[in-house]
This record gives sequence, C-alpha cells and structure tokens, in this order.
Amino acid sequence: MSKLAFALTAPELGRWRAGNTDTEGVWHFDSGLPGRKVMVSALVHGNELCGAWALKELLDAGVRPESGSLTLAFCNLEAFDRFDVDDHDASRFTDEDMNRQWIPERLAEASTRERRRAGALAPFVNSADWLLDLHSMHEPGLPLCLAGTHRRNLDLARQLRAPLHVVVDAGHQDGVRMRDFGKFGMPDEDQPDTRSLLIECGFHGATASLDVARDQCARFLVEAGTVTASSAHRSMPRWKQPDAIEQWALYVTGAVVAKSERFFFTRQVDGLEVIALAGTVVGDNDGEPVQTPYDDCVLVMPSTRQARAGVTVVRFARRELLV
Repeated sequence: MSKLAFALTAPELGRWRAGNTDTEGVWHFDSGLPGRKVMVSALVHGNELCGAWALKELLDAGVRPESGSLTLAFCNLEAFDRFDVDDHDASRFTDEDMNRQWIPERLAEASTRERRRAGALAPFVNSADWLLDLHSMHEPGLPLCLAGTHRRNLDLARQLRAPLHVVVDAGHQDGVRMRDFGKFGMPDEDQPDTRSLLIECGFHGATASLDVARDQCARFLVEAGTVTASSAHRSMPRWKQPDAIEQWALYVTGAVVAKSERFFFTRQVDGLEVIALAGTVVGDNDGEPVQTPYDDCVLVMPSTRQARAGVTVVRFARRELLV
C-alpha cells in the first residue's frame, strides 16, 4: 500500500488539553442567555488532526457563545498521544474504533479504552442540541458532510451551503457513530430541534483539511446562533470559504463490508467516482466479486487501509442535486 505524504502536523494542545470540566479535553462555556446547546468534537480518531487544530484555534481566539452554550471536545486523547507521522493509521484508536461504540450497552460495559472514554463524553453529547463532529479521511478526496438519514440534518447541510457533497447514510454495520447517538438518531418528528453533522474534511495529512474544518466551524456556529456573523468574521477571519456552487446528496444504498483483511480493489478506484454501468467489478471480497448494483453508481470513501472483518471498505450511492 502506497504511503501518502502527510503535511499536516500534530497540534500542541498545551493548556487546552486539560479542559474546564471534570473531563479531560472537554471545554464548556455558557453564555447565560437562552439559546442552543452546541457541541463541536474532534479527535474521535487520534490521527484526524484537522479538527483538533480547529478546536485549538477556537480556544486560542477566545470564541465564546453569545447565546446558549458551547462545548468543545478533544475526544480520543490516548490515541492522539500515539500519533506518529510515519505510521499514522496506528493511532486511529487504541483498542477499537471509538466511532462505533455509541450504544448504551457498549458504553455501560466499558471494557475498552474507547468505550470508557466514550462513556465519559456521553453526558456532553446527550446534553447538546446541535453537534458538529470533525473527521478526516484515509485517502485523498473532496470533503463530505455525513448527514445521516433524517431530513432535518439534510436541510441543515443545505443551509450551510458547503461542502459540495452530502452523504445520506445510516452508518456502519459494526457499530453506532457519535452523530447517531441517542436523540440524534431519533426520527424528525421526535427530535425536530436537534441537528448532528459529521464532516469528513479531506485526507488526514492534507493541510486543506484544516481549511475545511475551519470553514465548517464558522458556518455551523453562525447557523446555530452560537455567534453572530459579524463576531465570527472578527474572531475567525478568513475561515469561511466560498459557498459550494451546487450541492449533491449522495443517497447510500448499501455498503461493502470486508470479510477479512484480504479484501482488495480489482481496479483503480477514487472517492466519488461515478461508475457508469451496473455489474462493473470493482473489488474482491475473499474470492467474491464486488459489483456495482446499478448504473451511475457513486463510490463513497473507498479504502482498504483499515480493512479487516466487519469493516466497511466502500459504500454505493445514488446522487441527486440538492435544490
């Protein structure tokens, strides 16, 4: 497997590592005024640096909520502490993927470091009305907004006017993501006022991923009413990038889950590539050919860098222009 250039350095969290709550790495600020309880999280995976940089810069800039409250969380600090630019995949997690543990049974079990840490973070996620979870990708590619399956989140993605591609999906076979935890996973009619977006900002090591993380923070905090547009312009100068010219919704219809670490793609595949013909073979899953299920099939986040039994290696999607 080829080694990708890693230009983004790991931030020195310094005094921001401690937090101002009883939970390391978690900062909470309350305006004392009515408004949404907003949370921005980063480092759910220890090698996803762009979100950590964005949170550190928000703290450096003294950004505070002008209404409601704001929680900033550096999540998987143990994995982050292992970060090595020469083996960055190894610091994705310590025991297991933190972004698959968000169901009460796993949190209560607390049998791994990721489950214990997720359990410590769960009260902050539970108390939030709006959640922005910043991530990055194994492979180079355009940024993605993962909106889940609920209309309220797709509407928010459209209101933010970036990024270009919005993924509508139900998550992964091997567990529940933070953005789908608790009330965030409930139907629109039960939780009409909550919102949760996961942003894949680009390749882990690309400096452009930090530009996307900054942009999404600025857009999200203004849209949530946490800060005004004018104060965002002052405290986050040049963070907001140009709006996407258009936005595409990518409706995920199915995922390819590896049977083992032997999964491989049988042709060059790129993220967001549109495969024209149904039945095109794109991979081999322990001897079983993997074929596109329909014409004009979009490949969402294909990667074998974490391939092993139970892990999603690519998702198939239909695309539709958002209007």
